[in-house]
Amino acid sequence: MFDLLVYVFENYLSSHHNVSDLSKMTTELEEAGFEYKEIEFAIDWFATLKVLSEKINDKKINQSGLKSRIYSKREYEKINNEGIGFLIFLEKATILSPAEREIIIDRAMAVDQTDVNLDELKWIVMMTLWHFGRENEYLFVEDALFNPKNGAVH
Repeated sequence: MFDLLVYVFENYLSSHHNVSDLSKMTTELEEAGFEYKEIEFAIDWFATLKVLSEKINDKKINQSGLKSRIYSKREYEKINNEGIGFLIFLEKATILSPAEREIIIDRAMAVDQTDVNLDELKWIVMMTLWHFGRENEYLFVEDALFNPKNGAVH
């Protein structure tokens, strides 16, 4: 399931590929070997990311009340200590705002699998930052994802 999210991001979204024709994209994804149910999930996942992002941009949410975060048991089990530590690192480095963190947590929880490992969480962060047009931060996370030895995150 997660492979499809990455595939759609790399082949359609980050390349600014025209995705206005969802039926054409669905056909192409089915031809690439993905199941229709998974494709539908991925389209909904990215559509929700877009809606959440627009809500933040439209409302200019006052984020001062969102700085502290207590994770629920379900969130902690799914994202795990390593992933939560990565999110805290990104916030302290001012790469993520508290509202963006909440979107990332929401999208991680929406992934239809038992847990989200650190690499998968990095992909979710990268997709979210790209969606906000934050290319510099996106590149930082991309480097952390593909070159983990260059800048170990503690």
